[in-house]
Amino acid sequence: MTAKLVIENLKHKPMRSLLSILLIGVPVTLILCIVGLSHGLIEDSQRRTRGIGADVIVRPPTSSIISLSGAPIDQRMVGFLAKQPHVVQAIGIVNVPIEGVTVGGAGIDLKEFEKMSGAFSYVEGHGFEGPNDVIIDTFYNNQHQKHAGDTINLLSTQWRISGIIDGGKGAHILFPIDVLQAKTGNSAKVSQIYLKLDDPAHADAVIKALKEKLEDYKIYTTEEFASLLNVNNIPGLRPFLIVIMSIAVIIGFAVVCLSMYMAVLQRTREIGILKSLGASKAFILRIILAEAVAMGIGGTILGILMSYGAYWLIQKLVPASFPMVIVQSWWLNAGAITLVGTTLGALYPGLSAASHDPIEALAYE
Repeated sequence: MTAKLVIENLKHKPMRSLLSILLIGVPVTLILCIVGLSHGLIEDSQRRTRGIGADVIVRPPTSSIISLSGAPIDQRMVGFLAKQPHVVQAIGIVNVPIEGVTVGGAGIDLKEFEKMSGAFSYVEGHGFEGPNDVIIDTFYNNQHQKHAGDTINLLSTQWRISGIIDGGKGAHILFPIDVLQAKTGNSAKVSQIYLKLDDPAHADAVIKALKEKLEDYKIYTTEEFASLLNVNNIPGLRPFLIVIMSIAVIIGFAVVCLSMYMAVLQRTREIGILKSLGASKAFILRIILAEAVAMGIGGTILGILMSYGAYWLIQKLVPASFPMVIVQSWWLNAGAITLVGTTLGALYPGLSAASHDPIEALAYE
């Protein structure tokens, strides 16, 4: 009986119902997109870190999990670390932001880098040939639609694109290390150092020995560092997600409250008839809440579908700046958050409808 009344009520005002579902779906899409972007950025960083092929990462004392302050490590440290027991190769890299915090570049010694990580897979072109050469990956190139041999403005300088590579190793944009050091005022300095060992099983022993010699430096295994790249360890990200979800709940609450309040006003006589036929306050309240829940479920489904549309659009326009992923495990979370907002929003109109006097309701014009 309740289900039939809810369906008929939704069908009676289809435009109102569809608009309410759409407005509920928007915050669901917002939640899923923000979560997808945060997870995408983290997974992209993890993949690029692992792609370098190192076993141990040495970072300066001033660094945090997601940021480096310039290039504070003396480049001679690379040679010192290369001589340590079980270390077969050490390379230094200079990191530089290109587009905010989402797209970065790195200065590398191409020969040494490929020795550690394996040869790059070139879609177009080849490695560095001159001091103003730069290599970009396919993710970054999808945003700019360049070809090998074209020029591109980076760091207020015109660079020639010598090659375009498949992404997944280090940064989106690669520069000759000596050129980038001079350009950024970090001559003979590097941002971090990567170590390749004769056997990854020796990583813990190597780290223990290095920490005794480099007390202030932050030294990790590659897997340990990659595991630290998560939502809980990125400053401000979790509070940001909480704020976005709170906004989504408020939007859902406001939309449903307004929609259901208008529905109650439109059905005043209907409610009066139901009450005159013996319908209890609980029955009336149940109908209103059930209708709100139905719109909440509809909005959640629509929001999930719209998140796929947002994902497609981002992948077409800015895949490097915003590496979004679809996080299916958050569908239930987003649905639960939405249903909380819609149920709370329907509570006041439902109580108002349940308290209608049947005589006054029947006389309502």
